[in-house]
Amino acid sequence: MFDKVLIANRGEIALRIQRACRAMGLKTVVIYSEMDRDARYVALSDQALCIGPASASRTYLNAAAILLAAEVTGAQAIHPGYGFLSESAEFADKVAQAGLTFIGPPADCIRTMGDKVAAKRAMREAGVPCVPGPDSALPDDPAEVRATAREIRYPVIIKAAGGGGGRGMRIVRGEHELDDALTVTRAEARQAFKNAAVYIEKFLERPRHIEIQVLCDGHGNYLWLGDRDCSLQRRNQKVVEEAPAPGVDRALVERVGLSCVEACRRIGYRGAGTFEFLYEDGAFFFIEMNTRVQVEHPVTEMTTGVDIVKEQIRIARGEPLLIRRSGHLRAFIRHRDALGRSRRHRHPRRFAYSRWRDRSTPLRFADREAHCPWRYP
Repeated sequence: MFDKVLIANRGEIALRIQRACRAMGLKTVVIYSEMDRDARYVALSDQALCIGPASASRTYLNAAAILLAAEVTGAQAIHPGYGFLSESAEFADKVAQAGLTFIGPPADCIRTMGDKVAAKRAMREAGVPCVPGPDSALPDDPAEVRATAREIRYPVIIKAAGGGGGRGMRIVRGEHELDDALTVTRAEARQAFKNAAVYIEKFLERPRHIEIQVLCDGHGNYLWLGDRDCSLQRRNQKVVEEAPAPGVDRALVERVGLSCVEACRRIGYRGAGTFEFLYEDGAFFFIEMNTRVQVEHPVTEMTTGVDIVKEQIRIARGEPLLIRRSGHLRAFIRHRDALGRSRRHRHPRRFAYSRWRDRSTPLRFADREAHCPWRYP
């Protein structure tokens, strides 16, 4: 049990965690870089500690500095938010070794699901439908790779085993493209993820992208909270999320949701997580699991009334889930500079439709802070 939480993140998610902690009567500690000194989440915290200059590698990605900040401030738990160290099994291990509580899944689960090959193998064992392709990394022998691609049938896609965020993947439409794609993807995987392992799958031409949100406690309770459709994307980055996914058989979604729950049970998952699927021709295919709260979690909060961040914290405190199981849409608005470059990563502007309206009424965007059922502190 803990009563003081260090938030190892910044910006919107730091505010969101502060809001949940305040509602639960928990004190919060935030870390910040010199660049974020005047940020709102710093001003609203119970305690704030500057741990370095603007560079993320020296602050929000600096595990040693974060752990030292927890020791200095007396925080007993660390919430990593999303991004940065939220899916680092090594960081979760270090938090536990320091005698602190990591508000997230066990390190072993992060490690398993962070390796896309191991994750696919675990999902198949649990009966979760997967994209056609072997559940092992590709061998070094090009002839074996070509044979595997022919067996799957072109087009195929080569992906980095440690990848994510739309990086480390190449579509291959014919055998003449295979060797070059393999070389380039391995090099990118080695540079971006420090893991050169890649795997191959059937490339689905016109899939939808559908997610299923789960919550699991340490008392044998495993819950899925419905689905979100995030098919509208730009450069593999989500633009709009809608829940529930329209035009998908609800009985099929139910079966897939229950298979996700069974997968969580098998691997001993605890906390919040999101299973991501491709959906094509009436079938779901697992692609990965995010072992953290996602940016898009408010969509599910809006449709279920469940405070996912608060439940994360309750689970980490050893408490059981008390919840037992409407549509909403959220858009990510990117502004672009004069050269057409996206600036979303520097100046995020996230909005949600204020409500569903009929076609005769103009759509109105409402700022998330004013719209969500929870508000910033």
